Amino acid sequence: MNAAPATTALDTTKPLAIAVLAMGGQGGGVLVDWIVSLCEAHGWAAQSTSVPGVAQRTGATIYYIEALPLPPNAPPGLKPVLSLMAVPGEVDIVIGAEFMEAGRAIQRGLVTPDRTTLIASSHRAYAVVEKQTPGDGIGDAATMLKAAEATAKKLVAFDMAAVGDKTGSAISAVLFGALAGADALPFAREAYEATIRAAGVGVEPSLRGFAAGYERAKAGPPLEITPPPKKTVAAPNAPQGDYAKLIARAQTEFPAETQAMLAAGLQRVVDFQDVAYGGEYLDLVKGILALDRVDRGHALTAAATKYIAVAMAYDDVYRVADLKTRASRFERVRKEVGVAPDQLVYTTEFMHPRMDEVAGSLPKALGHFIEVRPGLFKALDKFVNRGRRVRTGTIRWFLMLYILGGLKRFRRGTLRHANEVVHRDAWLARVRDAAAKDYDLAVELLNNRRLVKGYSDTHTRGLSKFDRVMTAANKLEGRPDAAEWVRRLREAALKDEEGVALDGALKTVDSFLH
Repeated sequence: MNAAPATTALDTTKPLAIAVLAMGGQGGGVLVDWIVSLCEAHGWAAQSTSVPGVAQRTGATIYYIEALPLPPNAPPGLKPVLSLMAVPGEVDIVIGAEFMEAGRAIQRGLVTPDRTTLIASSHRAYAVVEKQTPGDGIGDAATMLKAAEATAKKLVAFDMAAVGDKTGSAISAVLFGALAGADALPFAREAYEATIRAAGVGVEPSLRGFAAGYERAKAGPPLEITPPPKKTVAAPNAPQGDYAKLIARAQTEFPAETQAMLAAGLQRVVDFQDVAYGGEYLDLVKGILALDRVDRGHALTAAATKYIAVAMAYDDVYRVADLKTRASRFERVRKEVGVAPDQLVYTTEFMHPRMDEVAGSLPKALGHFIEVRPGLFKALDKFVNRGRRVRTGTIRWFLMLYILGGLKRFRRGTLRHANEVVHRDAWLARVRDAAAKDYDLAVELLNNRRLVKGYSDTHTRGLSKFDRVMTAANKLEGRPDAAEWVRRLREAALKDEEGVALDGALKTVDSFLH
């Protein structure tokens, strides 16, 4: 292994600093081992440390490498003292295995325009903080790109996850290739490849990923941010029989502007329950269509197609159990982890049911009997309300959840469904009443259903916000700016989980109403 010719002599008085930010499952440790081995094979002293993140996506593991080329006359056994932590402004190479992780490095001051080569995969994997925001909490990747271009001496960025998938390799191999292609280290391509071969694990796919990353880094721009793929709901069956009739009805009875969302909503509610439930969905949407206006582009019906489906396909015990035992979910997990066909994957779910969910899943009369007896409810809650780690890859837990998911056929007779229907019908009655007086307000009242989502505590908080915004809408009715204020209240409710922004917005409304 020969070093690539350098234009200037290597500085043997100051170590080269490399920071790697990677999430679990991305092979960050393997990448770091390769880099250390590469340096040591050329007579460098190299040291790596790591600080693990809290979890898969609440914080990436930060690896730090310092490598120092030893002078030719260095005495045998010389071991320089190297640092254990990256120092802002003193990092030569930053490698981010996901785009916002590169952003974190920039925030920490690890990337500087006079020194740092920034190598980052442009794909996105949303962080917990992005997902837990009730509204749109996704970080602005375009802003991050501008920051990267402004703060890095050299930027190498492309969708390395996609390249890894295409070549059948881990993203770590593509990152290693991008590092070689960026010419950030004074070693020839052959030296990198020899390092992969010497490791002896997954050599061929790693070499393919390395080669693709190397060539793409050499090619340079253009750069595009790749968001995670959107989740889709698989159709319950091929369009045939009664389901095909529902599709035909939707296509003939509703205007063209609503067809795309109507098809998605119909698919969702049928998947949630059955074909008959899909018929109920079309009936409810048609009731809104009768109140709509052509000159407004059927905006009222368009909102109804989306949010009536959301209201009808709520998350309950049966839904959660059904989703966690689907073959498509196991396939998705295997793909995300990147396992080989002959490897076993065990998934551990954390489930924390409350007595509210248990009572809601019971037949209406029995659930109500328990719900109206606080002493009994509290005693049962002590037994039920505790976290459980459920391994859905085992026969015991899989069968329990699979059977529970299959009980969805009895959902219409449960207490939860009865409560959902009452709440849904009251909401739609309020929309129909507003549509006759204030079209824009009626549209916003439909859109308010966006606030109700999730399961357990998340659902409870969302429902509370929904009810508070709807109550404020009653007070605002009759004002020319009622629709605008309802929209503002909803946006405030979506800003934070606790509802602090909504509290402030409601105080503002109360101040000018009184």
